[in-house]
Amino acid sequence: MHEAMCGIYGILELTGARARADLLTAMGRLTLHRGPDDEGIYADGPCAIGVRRLAVIDLAGGHQPLSNEDGTLWLVANGEIYNFRELRKDLEARGHQFKTHSDCETIIHLYAQYGDDFVRYLNGMFGFALWDATRKRLLLGRDRLGVKPMYVLNDGKRVAFASEAKALLTLPGVSANIDMAALDSYLTLGYVPAPQSIFAGIEKLPPATLLVVEAGRVVRRRYWSVPNDVDRSVPEKAWVEQLRLRLEESVRMQMVSDVPIGAFLSGGVDSSAVVAFMAAHSERPVKTYAIGFEGGKAEAFYSELTNARRVAALFGTEHREIMVRSDIARLLPQLLWHMDEPLADSALLTTYVVSDLARREVTVVLSGVGGDELFGGYRRYLGNYYGAHFDRLPAWVRWGVAALGEWMPSDRHSPALDFSRLAKGFLSSLALPFEERYRAYVQVFSRDVAEAMLKATSFRRSDAFKEAFQQTTSEDSLNRILSVDAQTQLPEDILLLTDKMSMAVSLECRVPLLDHELVELAARMPEATKIRRGRLKHAMKAALADLLPADVLAQRKRGFGAPIGAWLKGGLAPIVRSLLSDAAVRARGLFRCEPIRELIDAHQANRIDGTDRLLALLNLEIWCRIFLDARTPSDVADELAVVKA
Repeated sequence: MHEAMCGIYGILELTGARARADLLTAMGRLTLHRGPDDEGIYADGPCAIGVRRLAVIDLAGGHQPLSNEDGTLWLVANGEIYNFRELRKDLEARGHQFKTHSDCETIIHLYAQYGDDFVRYLNGMFGFALWDATRKRLLLGRDRLGVKPMYVLNDGKRVAFASEAKALLTLPGVSANIDMAALDSYLTLGYVPAPQSIFAGIEKLPPATLLVVEAGRVVRRRYWSVPNDVDRSVPEKAWVEQLRLRLEESVRMQMVSDVPIGAFLSGGVDSSAVVAFMAAHSERPVKTYAIGFEGGKAEAFYSELTNARRVAALFGTEHREIMVRSDIARLLPQLLWHMDEPLADSALLTTYVVSDLARREVTVVLSGVGGDELFGGYRRYLGNYYGAHFDRLPAWVRWGVAALGEWMPSDRHSPALDFSRLAKGFLSSLALPFEERYRAYVQVFSRDVAEAMLKATSFRRSDAFKEAFQQTTSEDSLNRILSVDAQTQLPEDILLLTDKMSMAVSLECRVPLLDHELVELAARMPEATKIRRGRLKHAMKAALADLLPADVLAQRKRGFGAPIGAWLKGGLAPIVRSLLSDAAVRARGLFRCEPIRELIDAHQANRIDGTDRLLALLNLEIWCRIFLDARTPSDVADELAVVKA
């Protein structure tokens, strides 16, 4: 049986001193939401590991830490191993004796059988710590796509780890200080890319990475990466057939649970596909959950209820909805505390609200996260397609059209203005090289603007975006972009917020479209099969043609976020003016005032769409008040309520 979603944490003293197991109690208390059902600690000389457990399968027998037959290997793990039955059968045939029905116990026996290569056998989402008592050796690991988080502190005297950074802040000698290079990355990307974290001295273990601590040495080793080799020998029909089979198998594998299970349903292609396959493999109606917005045109533009209701009716689900208003923003302090790090993505609000709705009935949900990044679902992926046509125009026409872009209005809360926003971004980046053109589509602040905003200049800048492009050798331009997203935005923005916001309400969220075998299949698929004549997700839609109605497959892409840009001009404008005032900016001491003042004015006047930039700055200041000023989320929320009033 499957184990659980958990919060894990621990300490290994590099000096050989005895680890203080009592320190783990405070670490566990701060991650109680990740595991309200059970707690466990194991200490052995210099190492102590602990866990808070949310029971999902093997409810009675899955207590952690887990050990092998003779107690020489000990494990705490956060996540699900979906192929554990096959692994267990093979390991038992090789003589291994299991103590529980937990899926995570397979990790221990795989390590005993295969050594560090064991991680390659796992299909799942996981973060784990394995203590080899015989060799006095600690292994930390994170799943291939980075679905589950892992923070690590190494100060030369000890290595400490936790599912959430705030747990590490409870340790003696650790304080909350901003890493300025990470702040610079945050401004440009809207999230902090691994291995950086916003906290100085604390790193995130990158996806698909093992960290091994032995004899005082700390070695980090990547065990998997997105394939770079495209297979052009496979006809499109065969790709579509393979894709259909793997999609269905991924969903089926991830439906196993001893507790109630449901699905997020936006009515888009990805979530509709997940629900359709769940319905085909479920003996009872699937429980589905959707979100809508109360208000005017901006709110209606983001609402997903009409499409979600249609799909729910089609597959006979037990459907639930929740309506939210702009006062949802009062949740930001609480949510940023759960996030550990600032994030310029309004989806953290919507993900939390729909998770809270689902948790009233189920303990596990499946989500359609990842389909756009695998199969080309975002309109920014069309940049090369339209760019090739644009490049054929006479030079004087290209110059005139590009100049026109400077004068176009920019907003994202109506079809016309959203098209204008995207066109403006496309036109302004046309003259740039391939990699920089794509950077322009996804960046929050440009690197030059971020550098000009920051007061501090004595730190070494990093460029996760450039490094990600250097890791991709594919000749296929779309697959290069998709690989970059899989290394950056997907794990450190989308998956991080999905994990933190669902776990904030003790809900396990599974992401079947990010099954690593499905990712590998998608990576080998040529660009022309994924996007055909400007049709996004062509192959995926073809694979679902007999499962979903044509109008569901044909609908335009709508992000799973909130109409935050409109709210920043309306009900949240007083909060923006207060938290980002000249006085507040000077008091914080991180930025120059003038660029922020100009940004607020330009967004209000629709000269630019400053939503992401303002949200980045607003969330950063709220984060600072909680973690740097040591205020409670409720205290900060009360302050914002007074400001808004």
